[in-house]
Amino acid sequence: MQGILIALCGAVLFSTKAIFVKLAYRDTFVDALTLLALRMVFSIPFFVGAAAFSSRQTTNVKFTGKQWLYIAFIGCLGYYVSSLLDFIGLKFVSAGIERLILFIYPTLTLLMSSILFKAKIKPIQWMALIVTYFGLAIAFFGEADFSSPQNKNFLFGSVMIFICAFTYAGYIVGSGKLIPNVGASKFNSYAMSFASLGVLLHFFLFGDVSLVHLPTSVYSYSILMAIFATVIPSYIVTAAIKRIGAGNTAIVGSVGPVSTILLAYLFLGEPITFWQLVGTAMILVGVLIIGGQK
Repeated sequence: MQGILIALCGAVLFSTKAIFVKLAYRDTFVDALTLLALRMVFSIPFFVGAAAFSSRQTTNVKFTGKQWLYIAFIGCLGYYVSSLLDFIGLKFVSAGIERLILFIYPTLTLLMSSILFKAKIKPIQWMALIVTYFGLAIAFFGEADFSSPQNKNFLFGSVMIFICAFTYAGYIVGSGKLIPNVGASKFNSYAMSFASLGVLLHFFLFGDVSLVHLPTSVYSYSILMAIFATVIPSYIVTAAIKRIGAGNTAIVGSVGPVSTILLAYLFLGEPITFWQLVGTAMILVGVLIIGGQK
């Protein structure tokens, strides 16, 4: 029971990320790159510290040169590229639709594993894929307003979130090959550290504002997002996996889209529609079926 509560807490905290981003966009004029850079500025001390701590443990497994390059690439793919696409997309879509699109990443992981590693997709998994994407279509078209001139922005934001889900699925597939050898906590710490460095390098090369003289609310949202939607849940989920396993943690994590929809309703005033609920239910069913398959 303790493991389930820990996993539930991690899933809910992760779902607050979109809420903090939307609040920052609503209350300030901050851009996606600056907001992401601040998130990493406030997160990186925790991840670097955790990485150093894990490397000093007696059970530590040292990285080879090839593994250093691999973890740097995978970390940047999962938390630099994916996060930037996500932050850009959130400027144009609701927090609820963002979470629903992101939540299809297990289906993309399944397809990638099939293509890259020749993993056979079972008939029930194909059915789950159909159910998942049909549910996404229902939620998507239920929110899209094709008569509005803003529709192009909505489509652009949705595409950015979908590509984010795709790159994050690549991170999941890639990390699955290294985590069993080096441990989940150490992998997470180093992957996030490299991703943070990638984001900050991008900002210092292409950012057009200073990180020093921004409104107080920007720093407040960034700190809250870094601590409660990034650092804490990343290690909470790792702790949950140790207690109840990856499969059960993933099942409990299915509360994420529902949590985001409710939080968006409470803090952002986003409406909860019938078609959104129908689409959410179908996506959850599809993902749970896939998650239950070996």
